[in-house]
Amino acid sequence: MARHNRLGQWGENIATEHLIREGYAIVERNWRMEHFEIDIIATKGPRIIFVEVKTRTSADYDPLEAVDTRKKTRMIASANAYILSRNLPHEVQYDIITIVGEPNDYTLEHIPDAFWPSVRTRR
Repeated sequence: MARHNRLGQWGENIATEHLIREGYAIVERNWRMEHFEIDIIATKGPRIIFVEVKTRTSADYDPLEAVDTRKKTRMIASANAYILSRNLPHEVQYDIITIVGEPNDYTLEHIPDAFWPSVRTRR
């Protein structure tokens, strides 16, 4: 397994542990369907939460910068595919978790309700 894959897997493990401590119930990890993917899917109360995890070894590059408009759009489309595939009635929430550092020394930032999907109309 490539180093960046091991780093990402480690970060998702740390994020999962954090979410469980915060009272989230983990539903799925690394969900994929066709070209859609979600790092972590969890529930808390009446909400289903779609979590994007970004892990970096250095603070030289802000991991939040990797969650740009394109990534958010893909995350929303993936969440919609998941919800439709299971006919879920939950409220939806999008969280971002960033982890910067190494296994023995890292910081974790959890941003609940990190963004809202934009409403788009078609003509």
